[in-house]
Amino acid sequence: MRNLICWAVVAAAMQVTGCGSDKPALGVVSNAASLPATSAPPDPAPPAAPLAPAAIDPELVVSGPIIVEHEVDLTAQRDGVVAKIFYDVPARVKAGTLLAQLDDRELQANLDSARAKSRSIEDDLNNWKAEREVMQADYTRAQQLWNEGLTSAEQVQHAKYQVESHDWDIKRVSELLNNSRDDERSIELELEKTKIVAPFDALVARRYVREWQTVAKGDRLFWVTSEAPLLVRFTLPEKLFGKVRVGQVFEVDSADAPGERHAARVREISPVVDPASGTFEILVELTGNRGSLRPGMTASVHLDHVQ
Repeated sequence: MRNLICWAVVAAAMQVTGCGSDKPALGVVSNAASLPATSAPPDPAPPAAPLAPAAIDPELVVSGPIIVEHEVDLTAQRDGVVAKIFYDVPARVKAGTLLAQLDDRELQANLDSARAKSRSIEDDLNNWKAEREVMQADYTRAQQLWNEGLTSAEQVQHAKYQVESHDWDIKRVSELLNNSRDDERSIELELEKTKIVAPFDALVARRYVREWQTVAKGDRLFWVTSEAPLLVRFTLPEKLFGKVRVGQVFEVDSADAPGERHAARVREISPVVDPASGTFEILVELTGNRGSLRPGMTASVHLDHVQ
């Protein structure tokens, strides 16, 4: 209890002394101007301004494979055995050139038989036509005799029915001849399928079979491709739709042919935009000397001032 009283007296004395003094308390700043000036924090840097339109590269570059319009796998149109291969990679051939031949001996024998049958039916038809002329003469004579009263009406009717009967026989045999000739044409078509020919002026790019190999209908035999014109097909976003026109010329190059630049003219522009990808297709055709470019290479098309 005595200690508490002592501490209270001391605190009261210190409070009185502080209130009566004009000096500021120790550690208390009486004038802010007396403090050394501190540097203000730097202003935040303004956001970077977007580049001016002139600083943006106006060239748009797209890439795509170099293709040709005519390129196809030649497949077997019927089952058979490859009897002979006349051209191999990398031969250049004209349209209609015979590239390979399937064994056609059986078909050729069937065709000879069908032609012989047609000739026989044609001879039979000519015989029926000749007999019909005889019957027509008999009918005409019977009519004259009946007009003169020298024969009966039954004889005239008999002669008439003979002519009509031969007319029906002629029609029947004519249809047999038509069927036989249709069989001929069917075998001829099968024979044509044994001949593997180039559908256009082409380069034989690949051969899949060898001589005396058995093939089935649909098996690949050759891959042939044209060499010109060279085309590049690519897509552009729909925002550029209407900014490219047919006939417009761009530059094309390829990493596989360094140092070469080629001109390409816009050949086709898709009239619609693909809703799934939001793009439309463009087809350009390379003009002039193709240099080192070949079908299958990847090319870059420089679309200047399209953006």
